Amino acid sequence: MAKIFTYRAPVATQTALEPLRILWKRLSHQHYIYLALVGILTITLDVAILHLLLSCFPTHDKSLLLMYSTIAYGLGTLSSFALSIQWAMINKQRFTISEIIHLFLLNIAGLLGSDSILMLSGRTLYPGFSPNLVWILTGKMTMITFVLLAAYAGMRRLFARSQEQWEQADCATSLATGMQSQAGTTRAAYTKHSLSVIMPAHNEEVAIAQTVLTAIDAVSSWTQDFEIIVINDGSKDHTQEILEEIATWDTHVHVIQHEVNKGYGAALVSGFEAVSKDLVFFMDSDGQFDIYDLERFFPLIEHYDAVLGYRVDRQDTWVRKLNAWGWKMLVRLVFKLRVRDVDCAFKLYRAQFFHDHKLETRGAMINTEVLYKFRRAGYTYTELGVRHLPRRGGRATGAKPAVIARAFRELFLYARKWHREERRQKELLHHK
Repeated sequence: MAKIFTYRAPVATQTALEPLRILWKRLSHQHYIYLALVGILTITLDVAILHLLLSCFPTHDKSLLLMYSTIAYGLGTLSSFALSIQWAMINKQRFTISEIIHLFLLNIAGLLGSDSILMLSGRTLYPGFSPNLVWILTGKMTMITFVLLAAYAGMRRLFARSQEQWEQADCATSLATGMQSQAGTTRAAYTKHSLSVIMPAHNEEVAIAQTVLTAIDAVSSWTQDFEIIVINDGSKDHTQEILEEIATWDTHVHVIQHEVNKGYGAALVSGFEAVSKDLVFFMDSDGQFDIYDLERFFPLIEHYDAVLGYRVDRQDTWVRKLNAWGWKMLVRLVFKLRVRDVDCAFKLYRAQFFHDHKLETRGAMINTEVLYKFRRAGYTYTELGVRHLPRRGGRATGAKPAVIARAFRELFLYARKWHREERRQKELLHHK
């Protein structure tokens, strides 16, 4: 099995640079040292650039003075961001869309704080807003006390979260690699449970054959008691013909046909209702996930009722990433559901949950419903990072206006219904 999320430099290069690399990692892992140095450099550049602008282009105009301050702070912030990216690359970390948005908002807040404190300092120290260079720089230094502390706190939390995410992925990789070495040269069954694999498909003729065949190869090396359920959700291309051909020569493959496109949630529900094994795993059929990442989930499912994947280095457009982040924040607000990647289509559950609970949504709300009812029923879960690959073909449909409208309609409709049910349950327990 290929190692995941790790990179090994050539031996000669790694040996030659090892002392420097170790020293750098020891320093850079101390977030307070690194971020303090970046902050000092940022402020130094800010003040120096403002001093240069005022020396070369003196002005008495308030608006122009604030523009100078904004330019100076912006250039200092760019240098800070570049150094942060370099820090992340050296420590083999990558920013998620959530972290980039946090960093952007933090810098906007810093810019507003810089200009506001500059104005306040000027009016307090020198009424009339006299463009004296001494009080301007005094205002800048006053800003250091407040903005730098806020930036330090925010960026330290950002980097600490990113570090935790990658350490978890590396830990899981080491665990899976250790299991493989114990198994020897022959691949052994990694799970004692039977397994149902669910894959919704809609117009995936380019990727569907390779995705299904790879799934057969992978799952058959982990357990001999499995089924692969592919739901063709009203495809207009050759997806159905390809699936039927595969199913004729491999009895593990079962195809469910939706004559018309019913939506992602409806396809998953059809799969959940058809499962007959101990464990239920589902993933998309567009080739953006590597099913071999699933073997890292098996040790964890022995201790939890579900293992939830989250995409590391998500290979989607920034618009889809932004939409996903907004949806995650809304779900967190409405349902108090704190999950890294609520709609990641790479999750492993114990099948009993789907036998005991009726699913009501049929659109993009399906993952939220499953996790909400899963948590409400008292089941346990953990989360693990998985690779996300570029699409091999087909078209993503999650950003269509009709899909988004249906998701919001289901969210508000069922949020009201489920919250009422929760209140009734609490009242009944209280009376008992």
